[in-house]
Amino acid sequence: MNRIHFWDRQRDIDFVMFSTPHLIALAVIAVCCLILYAVRFSLRQHTGPRLFVRLLLILLLISAEAGLHVWYLSHDIWSRSSSLPLELCGITLLLSALMLLTRSRLLYSFLYFAGIGGAFIALLTPNLVYPFPHFRFLLFFIAHGSIILASLYMTWVEQYRPGWRSLFFTMLCLNIVAACVYAADLLLDSNYMFLVHKPSTFSVLDYFGPYPYYLLVEEGFAFIIFLLMFLIFFKLPELYAARHSRRSRTKLRIR
Repeated sequence: MNRIHFWDRQRDIDFVMFSTPHLIALAVIAVCCLILYAVRFSLRQHTGPRLFVRLLLILLLISAEAGLHVWYLSHDIWSRSSSLPLELCGITLLLSALMLLTRSRLLYSFLYFAGIGGAFIALLTPNLVYPFPHFRFLLFFIAHGSIILASLYMTWVEQYRPGWRSLFFTMLCLNIVAACVYAADLLLDSNYMFLVHKPSTFSVLDYFGPYPYYLLVEEGFAFIIFLLMFLIFFKLPELYAARHSRRSRTKLRIR
């Protein structure tokens, strides 16, 4: 009988994508997002609960990153070539904590797209080998779920909004970050952000062609995802509201 040890480095079985634990983890994160959306008006009106939620998210983000390094160190496998927070989600995790702490609009304009988009893809196709209920499994979903919740908090509770400039600002920042991380990959003989080769586990990159072409396809894919996130959740509702308002004014004039 296969056993899953909570803290051990060794494992008898691997994580299986879209298995029952994976789907349950996704469902829990979705429920947390729905709850945050449902209480958004109440949080706007009450300073205490709003501060509690913000500090809780900061604590979850920082604890997730710290917990990962504690696990690496406890097994004596911490390495600068694989353990630094230079993956996109590692970068957005730390920036999300800083955004919540400072309520920075500049960070929000980047993290709404890069944070939510990157974490969402990572949750669907996790670069993960440890199954439930291993510590790494729980840490992975807590970290990525918290990245999404951080930007949703700023959107729904603090009422921040991205604009067209935010979209292109995000793409510019991602390319600057990628250039810096690629330089680090060459220096450290590493593969942060999968800029040198694809991950060993299944990912959406498997559909994007061989190296280095998948990097160009990935950039186009990211832009399309970010564009849809902006149009569906902001521009289309604004256009609908404006159209509905014009119709209401027309009916009032007719009466």
